[in-house]
Amino acid sequence: MDQTAARPFSAADFRQRAAAQSPAEAGDSFGDHRFNPGHPRLRLKETALRDAAVLIPVVDRGAEATVLLTKRAETLRNHTGQVAFPGGRIDAEDASPEAAALREAEEEVSLDPAFVEVVGRMPDYVSGSGYRIAPILSVVRPGFHLTLNPAEVDAAFEVPLRFLMDPANHGRGSRFWNDREWFFYEMPYDGNRIWGVTAGIIRTLYERLYA
Repeated sequence: MDQTAARPFSAADFRQRAAAQSPAEAGDSFGDHRFNPGHPRLRLKETALRDAAVLIPVVDRGAEATVLLTKRAETLRNHTGQVAFPGGRIDAEDASPEAAALREAEEEVSLDPAFVEVVGRMPDYVSGSGYRIAPILSVVRPGFHLTLNPAEVDAAFEVPLRFLMDPANHGRGSRFWNDREWFFYEMPYDGNRIWGVTAGIIRTLYERLYA
């Protein structure tokens, strides 16, 4: 399908944008530090960062694609109850960040990799919690069935890609961390609070592919 035939927020258009994105320039740096320059929480050495990968699953719903997100289980020790992309740490057995993201999505919500087409990757996103996250771009074919892993995920839901790529929906929030204000993006949708690292990655996706 050529560029003129793809609807603006369809999976086909997303696939084309992912393939055509400009490579990161030398010195480009993506992550929470962009919103919090000089914050003491971010004084981590590069070697101390833990490697992780997340899947950005754009579901092909015709003219209006959606993005599959999860709500982390309330029983987890870290980031309890937060909205997230499927994903987690990259294990030594993972052949690549893409393999790790697909494995985690299958473990968390039983998303069958046979329905997932990896279409690209964004530059790594460094989180204030000490992770270097590889965001893996993908298109998901309809017909999949999800089974949630209750030890990791309380819910899974889809948000219109059009909504997430509209900067009017990219609010700014803050909270205090050791008496210093910490800033982040937040994108409330249908009773779900999308914020923090997940919203930061969405904002970066907007800036690179849709701005």
